[in-house]
Amino acid sequence: MRYPTLSKLNTSREWLDVFKGYNHNLRIGEGEFYEMTNLSSDNYPILSPRGPRGIYATPALPQGMVAKDALCYIDGGDFIINEYRVPMGLTVDNKPKTLISMGAYVIVMPDRKYINTKNYNDKGDIDAVVDTESSVTFELCTVDGAKYNNTKAQAYAPEITEEMLQDNSKIPMWIDTSSTPHALKQYSTTSAMWSTVATTYIKISYPGIGLPFSLEDGITIIGVEDIPDLASPTSAVIWAMDDRVNDDGKRVSDWIVVKGILNETKTQTKSIRIQRVMPDMDFIIESGNRLWGCKYGPQGDKIVNEIYASKLGDFKNWNCFMGISTDSYAASVGTDGQFTGAITHLGYPLFFKENFMHKVYGNYPANYQIQATPLRGVQQGCDKSLAIVNEVLYYKSRTGICAYDGSLPAEISSALGDVSYSDAVAGSLGNKYYISMLDTEGAYHLFVYDTLKGMWHREDDTQVLDFCNCRGDLYYIDHAYDQIKTIKGTGDVKETAPIKWEAVTGIIGTDSPDKKYISRMEVRMQLAVGARVSFYVEYDSNGSYEYLFSMTGKNLQSFPVPIRPRRCDHLRLKIVGTGEAKIFSICKTVEWGSDQ
Repeated sequence: MRYPTLSKLNTSREWLDVFKGYNHNLRIGEGEFYEMTNLSSDNYPILSPRGPRGIYATPALPQGMVAKDALCYIDGGDFIINEYRVPMGLTVDNKPKTLISMGAYVIVMPDRKYINTKNYNDKGDIDAVVDTESSVTFELCTVDGAKYNNTKAQAYAPEITEEMLQDNSKIPMWIDTSSTPHALKQYSTTSAMWSTVATTYIKISYPGIGLPFSLEDGITIIGVEDIPDLASPTSAVIWAMDDRVNDDGKRVSDWIVVKGILNETKTQTKSIRIQRVMPDMDFIIESGNRLWGCKYGPQGDKIVNEIYASKLGDFKNWNCFMGISTDSYAASVGTDGQFTGAITHLGYPLFFKENFMHKVYGNYPANYQIQATPLRGVQQGCDKSLAIVNEVLYYKSRTGICAYDGSLPAEISSALGDVSYSDAVAGSLGNKYYISMLDTEGAYHLFVYDTLKGMWHREDDTQVLDFCNCRGDLYYIDHAYDQIKTIKGTGDVKETAPIKWEAVTGIIGTDSPDKKYISRMEVRMQLAVGARVSFYVEYDSNGSYEYLFSMTGKNLQSFPVPIRPRRCDHLRLKIVGTGEAKIFSICKTVEWGSDQ
């Protein structure tokens, strides 16, 4: 008797022991995951969750951070350093603040305030303004403020008498009014000729006029009448000033000296304004002991598209032009569009627009050059995505995350799929680039890019307001809880609840049209005591996951977990865990059938 013979199914074993991270594309490689929560590359190639984070502080209203000897941050209207609260009278609102470090100082924008982190009493406003309320006196003087006792303003040279030659102090200083501008001339007894004084000065006297200012400050004078050299508004430099302490120990400064000439001493009762004002700027950075900034749009009564630099070592002065290497700097750029970000990279100030990068070369104003390069710049609203990891600059462009090493940017975010993101905020720690972004559905995602391994991981849905790398840890402001947290766990409190994590594979089985029967699956893992791992499977993209198996850790020994899913065309595997776990490998036995 003959019996029907069944052909043996082809069987293969597929072994996976390298887990590569997040890849949100339709077709992904072995060991990659289409969805992911709270996984890390720390134990690569093993699959494992991230470590616990720390809670550093819970301020009432955290608004910005900067790294000094310790973490500094803003809480409402106060500045916090080493847990010491310094009242600064900052504007209290829900708008973020930018903190820039320059030497021992921290500059707080947009409040335009500063504080010395070595001397907390050295704080105040960057801008300074004096409005006069009574008579102001203007008189011709020497560079140190000394008054000329004998001057004559006329169109012809004064007569020099024998008596004058016997006593030179009687020879007048001649203010030549025959030409415009007028000139101050001095008689030389040696050559018997009048020679022009190259630079002339005007003393402006008013009680307390110099108190908010310092020597060589760049100022603007507004409201002066009948003095052409001080026609409103006039930019000037304070060349000398009254600076003394009275008997009560209080500082007195009743006059300042600026460049200019006038024929006679004048007094003006109408109010004038003396001011030192930082320009409005979209973004501010520090580079080469100067503050740098950029502005596109209205600046006072004009529209600008400019890049600025403060005076060397002096963040208060942006309008000091003395013709020397320490001067302030300002230049217009020709590219169109809003500035979208700024950072110092490899010693060069970089200013981005969405389609351009402006790089400043040189080391003092006379040789500064701005090179504009068309490239993928920083996306609007993603200025805080700029972060440097191992000398490479990373940022969010309109099309994806870019890495810039000094030549041209290269996109590194193909693994994030075709999802559009915005509102990116980033920071760096070790070899990793952390970035929090908003997707088009209104959900936030915290991604981590391991620059050495070239892999992405998704941690969770944290909305980060600001990152700051300080003392070997990465601090961040968690918007949901108004807390300052740390990636590596620095702080008095750490996450106590076991970390919940999840990994969803790509579609398994699309490499063949035949039906498959995955007859066996083994997972080798290591679970901490109390940790739990569950396995789910989705068959043939039906939209629902079926529970397969769970395991709770009782010790740190490795063990196999048998999984027997049913026959299908293709499937996805989802692993859900709570607590510390390490998955070393997944081995599946596949039997191949027909295409029916």
